[in-house]
Amino acid sequence: MEATQRSRQKVNGAESGRLARLAHFIARHRWPVIGVWIVLTLFGGVAAGKLSSRWYQSFSIPGKSAYEASQRTLKAFGVGVRPPNVVVFHTNGDATKSAAIERAMKRAAATMPGALTSSYFSTHNLMYVSRDRHTTFLEVYPPGSPKFDSKSGANRMRGAAAKELPAGITVNVTGHDPLEEASTHGTSGSSSVLLEAAVGGLGALVILLFVFGTLPAILMPIAVAVAAILNTFTLVWGLTYLTNVSIIVQFLIALVGLGVAIDYALLMIFRFRDELREGEDVETALVETMTHAGRSVIISGSTVAVGLLSMLVLPLPFIRSMGLGGMLIPAVSVLAAITLLPAMLALLGTRINSVRVMPRRLVDRGHPEDGAWGRWARFVLRRPVVVAAVGLAIVGLLVGFGTRMNPNEAQLKNFPGTGTAIAGRQMLADAGISPGVMKPLDVLVENGGNARAVAAKLRHVPGVVGAATPAGWQRGSDSLVEAFPVIDGSAPGIQGVINRSKAELNGTEGTVTGVAAADRDFVHALFGNFPYVLAFVLVLTLILLTRAFRSILLAIKAALLNLASLGAAFGIVVIIFQEGHGSSLWNISATQAITAWIPLMIFAFLYGLSMDYEVFMLTRMREAYEETGSTERAIELGLARTGKLVTSAALILMFAFLVLSSSPGFEIKVFAIGLAAGIIFDATVIRALLVPALMRLMGRWNWWMPKWTQSVLRVRQPEPAPEVATESA
Repeated sequence: MEATQRSRQKVNGAESGRLARLAHFIARHRWPVIGVWIVLTLFGGVAAGKLSSRWYQSFSIPGKSAYEASQRTLKAFGVGVRPPNVVVFHTNGDATKSAAIERAMKRAAATMPGALTSSYFSTHNLMYVSRDRHTTFLEVYPPGSPKFDSKSGANRMRGAAAKELPAGITVNVTGHDPLEEASTHGTSGSSSVLLEAAVGGLGALVILLFVFGTLPAILMPIAVAVAAILNTFTLVWGLTYLTNVSIIVQFLIALVGLGVAIDYALLMIFRFRDELREGEDVETALVETMTHAGRSVIISGSTVAVGLLSMLVLPLPFIRSMGLGGMLIPAVSVLAAITLLPAMLALLGTRINSVRVMPRRLVDRGHPEDGAWGRWARFVLRRPVVVAAVGLAIVGLLVGFGTRMNPNEAQLKNFPGTGTAIAGRQMLADAGISPGVMKPLDVLVENGGNARAVAAKLRHVPGVVGAATPAGWQRGSDSLVEAFPVIDGSAPGIQGVINRSKAELNGTEGTVTGVAAADRDFVHALFGNFPYVLAFVLVLTLILLTRAFRSILLAIKAALLNLASLGAAFGIVVIIFQEGHGSSLWNISATQAITAWIPLMIFAFLYGLSMDYEVFMLTRMREAYEETGSTERAIELGLARTGKLVTSAALILMFAFLVLSSSPGFEIKVFAIGLAAGIIFDATVIRALLVPALMRLMGRWNWWMPKWTQSVLRVRQPEPAPEVATESA
């Protein structure tokens, strides 16, 4: 025990000293600390309510031609940034000669004041009619900018169109927005945030019940999570007065905040109980907890924050806002874990093990190295090559699937659901009408340009069904031309159609815009800057981890394994959703694509969250190495002492993301399952197989750090204890 204490005192003295002083201060002023947190948390509840009217609900792509043209179209025409509703009519006669259909179109348009409309009757262009003339459609462009909870009005529009229609004429309303509503059952995700957080908290309670078995230890992580979540809402509320913050951040605060805060609380409570078990008094146990577990929490929170801060590199305001708002989640969680939680631990002391609600034999097995995780660690140490080979084979297989990811919006034919939108989509398909009518290409002709000449040129572009200049599509010196691509606006070949259209117009006669063109601009902005995002994350995390582990190779290995874990998570998403093997569990068919922002956000969150477990394990292994001088013993003790912690933390986070997958909207489901799969994969294959096996194979090279790097990074390398076991290099 004395040797252990001596080695502990050598670890990063200045940093540990600050944390030790903080621990003493909190222990002596625990009631004021708890009181401040209670007041701030109550205020956070008020702030969360005030946020409902301050969320940013737009998707802007500054500097991109299609987006900028859509904004000019919005200013001139009042429309142009939302895809049209498509009102589809089918009759046994000639639709172009049906006065009933023409009147029905007027009734449908009247349900959306300010909309811009086009049809055969306003253009006399047969591109609005099927070849057999039995099916025709009306394009209705909704006015204004889209909001997170904007409604398409499809059912109201269909009801108006169907009124007074004679027998034999069928009408349905489809389009991007109606189809998206059909996939979400017509509900808004924002109303379910509190319910999802409550369900996630209940699941966490159940897991904590089996982890700790005593009521105080179970309730403290939940209390820390509540405080962290509500205080994050306070900071985000303040942030909305400085910049726009995406409405999606509320989901992230509620569920990612729940998981992260509980993870950090778990690490602290595990260590505190271990110190008490070793016979330490309460204040000494708290100091040891802060200097070791508290340091790990700070490092872990920093890696999560770095991943989210990387979003600032992207030229997309709503993504940047998600990065800024999301970064506050680990920051507040860390603050709660190293101030509020130690105050509660100091208050409870040894009573943290009182009020047992589970039999001791189910949760408390004494020294973890004597349990299942210790036995597994020793197995890995005996057969590192076999274990590493198995882990690498699994990772390689899933990463292979991950390389097949198609980051794009799903084609409209793959949107799930029922109702008028699905029926209308089928009517178009049965009539042989291009799905491109649901995401047309619009061309803004400015300064008195010749719209008819532009339309004539577009008709000769390969991949364009036709182009028209509908009546009433002029405002002053500006005009709009509507063109339909032969394929879906999200199909792989749409970029070629857009490029050929731009080339035909020479960039001077008109600007190609519309949702399909803006979507392509979005994808280019997103992934054109991704190398900078990756470089930003890797450089900062390598610096952080090298300082944390006091080893260059461990930091590089951690970063590479994290990237492998991300690739495997992408592979799981591809298998389940893009290719449809299991997507039916979420009532989704194969999407053939993954919405472009999802892989990037999975990267931003998962990179930091999964790195948490690497930090938890390797800091404990480093500590054990400095106590024993043996790499093998360090691997055994580190894995045994963190195995239960990492597994429990991963299960809680995974459950939170599974709850998030119950949200309406298939895009949120894909995002949530990607995070859930990535977390559990990382905690099992990466941390239980590859980390210990590769460390065993690397031997003493694990701890290599040249003196010049120690000076540059201002790291004091402690002297390990004498070797107690023979190791291979």
